[in-house]
Parts: sequence; structure tokens; C-alpha cells
Amino acid sequence: MNIVTLTINPALDKSAKIDQLIPEQKLKCQAIEFQAGGGGVNISRVLHTLEVKNNCLFTCGGDTGKTLKGLLEDEKLDITPIPVAAWTRENLAVVDTKTDLQYRFGMPGKGLSATEIESLKTIVNNLVTDNSMFILSGSIPDTMSPDFYIELIDSLSAENVKLIVDTSGEALKASLKKPVFLMKPNQGELAQLAGKDFLTKTEQEAFAMELIHNKHAEYVVVSLGARGAFLASESGIFYQNTPSVKVKSTIGAGDSMVAGLVYAIAQGMSSPDILKWGVVCGVATTMTGGTNLATKENIHVVSELLD
Repeated sequence: MNIVTLTINPALDKSAKIDQLIPEQKLKCQAIEFQAGGGGVNISRVLHTLEVKNNCLFTCGGDTGKTLKGLLEDEKLDITPIPVAAWTRENLAVVDTKTDLQYRFGMPGKGLSATEIESLKTIVNNLVTDNSMFILSGSIPDTMSPDFYIELIDSLSAENVKLIVDTSGEALKASLKKPVFLMKPNQGELAQLAGKDFLTKTEQEAFAMELIHNKHAEYVVVSLGARGAFLASESGIFYQNTPSVKVKSTIGAGDSMVAGLVYAIAQGMSSPDILKWGVVCGVATTMTGGTNLATKENIHVVSELLD
């Protein structure tokens, strides 16, 4: 299957450690690491680890964009960078070794010009062919319309494309305007889609099934944090708990879950196994430090624990 991921707001992710977080002092950082980040980028990286061929499509601008591109080339991913004028944003994660608490700083993206958007649509139509799986993942810059993903879907000329949308905020609400194959909100985002601040377990299940019955999606996967996730489909509701592991970082865990879901879907697995592989990859990423993602070893460990 032809699998394409899209990240319009990627990031050069930096991680570091400090001895103690103290205000108004110069803090010496240690253990500096750089990773290519952003929703679709992370999904492509985990799919590559799972030996699933895919094309990683992302915007790329300035020296930070060049660095991000180089990191993906070093990992031997199949990539399609889209040159843009604005510099690729940077994110920072810092661990205070005294408390073992992690602090995450996410920077905004600057968005794309009208010309860059049209160029992107052309590239997408060249890459996303009939019977492809197209994954639109990550945030949309505030300067762009929250309907951007919908506009991109409307511009597709290919047929029978399995659309997977994993975003948040207004862009997630906008995704209800078009039927998709799979969406992956967390509990809070599911409540927002329902127009509420909070949903009980029964209400979560009912609303997820409502999304299925109203043809908004064929699969709705709701992440429940440390308690795992549930999947809603025409086959019903399925739950998967997480095994007990030492969590080092949650950065990229949601994206890794999507990669596991895509892996299982591409293999033609059943709903329970699709959910299982999503949880496997999400948990495997939490077992790594900083901004690192799931390794083959951790994926194997978690898979064994869930068998």
C-alpha cells in the first residue's frame, strides 16, 4: 500500500537535562539531543522502525529546516521536503534531574503563503495515488485556516484514499466536515467535539459510536493516557490497557500510537489488533528518553507484555 504522511508544521526538537530548574539563573544544559519532530514526521519515523515503507512529506525552511531534513536523511527515510520561506520551528524539552520532571516548550509555526499552499497541493496530488493511505497529522499554524486539512482533502484527485486525521483544536472540529477513515482524539478532544467540557465513560463510548454511525469516520481511537485507549468501529467498542512500564517521556507517544494503528491497518488486522498495535507503539515510545521514539526492542517488549 502507498502510505504518505504530511506534516505542515514540523519542528526541530531539542532535548536537554539540567541539575535543577532555578529562576533568573543561567542554567547549564547537558545531554543535548536533536530529533526531527512533528506529527507526520514522528509517524513516518516509527513506521520506518516497523519496516513499513512510506513517504514523509513535510515543509522545510531555513537552517532549522535543513537540520531537520538532514536528520531524516540520516535515518534513511523516504522523504519529500517542501521548501518554504519561513524557518522551521524549534521545540525544547528540558528534564530537571533533581525532580525528574520534564518541561516542554512548543514554539508556533509561521504558516504557508498562498503560493506555497498551491505547490503543496500539487505535490500531494502527485504522491497520493488511488488506494493510498494519507495521514494528515500535527498542528496547523495559527496564521492558517483551521479548514486547511479539509481544503487539502477536497483537492485530492485520487480515489479510495484512506484518510487518517490526527490534529487538535479548531482543526479537529473542522475535520468533521469530511468523512475520514480514522481519527484519534484524546478524551478532552472527544469532549470538545461533542461540545462539552467532560464526558463520562458511557458518554465517550456513545459519542464515538455516533461519529461512526454518522459516517464521520470508520474508526475512532480515543487515547486514555496511562489507562490505554479504546477503539470504536462498526464492530463495536474495544479497550486496550497499557502494561506497567517505566515512563521516561511522553513526547511523540500519540504520534507513535497512530503509526502502530497504520501498521496494523496496512496488515489487514482486526479492530482489537489494530488498537493493540497502536498502544504497543505509543507505550514503546514512553520507554525512551527525551524526544526519542519507539525502538524495535521496546516495541518487542511491549508486544510480548500484551500477548
